[in-house]
Amino acid sequence: MKTITRSEIIQQLKKDLIGKDSYRGVTLTYSWLANQFGHFSLGFIPTIVVYHFIKERPGLQYPELWASLGVWLAWILFEVYNFLGPLLLKVPTKLKALNKGEYTFTPSWLNLAFDTATDITYFGIGAMAASLICSYHPEALLVLILLVVLVAYPAYYWYTTKMYLQNAEYPFQLRLSQWDQNIRDEHKAAVLNFLDNKEQGKHMLIFGSRGSGKTSLSVSIATEASIRNNCCSYITAVKLLSLFFETSNPPQQWNKLWSWRNCNLLVIDDINPGRPVKSDIITTELFYEILNNVDCGQDNIRHLKEKNIIWVMGSDDPTNLLEEKWENLLQQIGVSKSNITTIDLD
Repeated sequence: MKTITRSEIIQQLKKDLIGKDSYRGVTLTYSWLANQFGHFSLGFIPTIVVYHFIKERPGLQYPELWASLGVWLAWILFEVYNFLGPLLLKVPTKLKALNKGEYTFTPSWLNLAFDTATDITYFGIGAMAASLICSYHPEALLVLILLVVLVAYPAYYWYTTKMYLQNAEYPFQLRLSQWDQNIRDEHKAAVLNFLDNKEQGKHMLIFGSRGSGKTSLSVSIATEASIRNNCCSYITAVKLLSLFFETSNPPQQWNKLWSWRNCNLLVIDDINPGRPVKSDIITTELFYEILNNVDCGQDNIRHLKEKNIIWVMGSDDPTNLLEEKWENLLQQIGVSKSNITTIDLD
């Protein structure tokens, strides 16, 4: 399966730093760089301002250090409250599910804490840099060097993670803890098991009518997988059908690091609309006919069988036996029944 290489990271960094974003559009990696520059500036600029206000105070030694440490401490307190508020103080947020004061899926608090620590480090780098400009102190320089060293890995991790997210081509950004629709406990457990699974070849069928949250659930599951640095892809069923006629090694598409064939997790959306539309737009017979075409059929089947896939279906009408038909199709291409999970959001 595909992974992001160092050379690809360097190429993305060049694209983000050189060229007009107004011409090419803003990427998630570019936004992350801009965000960290903002954190640096929020440490740097207030330190300069505070220093000029307190530098003439009688009896105050090292005003540049007091200014930088004070500004940094203020941002630390803000970020700690921003992180711990929803967790410990039960502050109402848009993340809370169904206004019950609890999450449907628990947030990844360790990941959020890592993000908070990264932001705090950039605040500190800005504050210490400003302190050195105001007046040189070897202690401030030592702290600045230490912070730059400490932020090296977080910067690498988050920048790479943004690459995993943007190359998945999700239609929107949504983490699993932000998904707030109704779901049964056994299906919730199935989602978590699917996400934590380390093997390939697992398939999840998500059924639901319009507005049930099946697309948002699939995207949020895949988003969590991307944040864990898995190569994921989002695609609609109609587009996938057209790609079934491409060879295993199609020409490299602009700005794409992987295709549906060599990703770790594939989300196939809009297979059928669901209620209020009753008929199947894409039947299992039509899907298999196009899948198993003369030129690429066996290769298509191998790639579908051997990767993790979330199939976003329509409503499972008992008279239509939609769930049974698609499970039979998966077994027909070689997926064992034990590797198939079904979730119904209706």
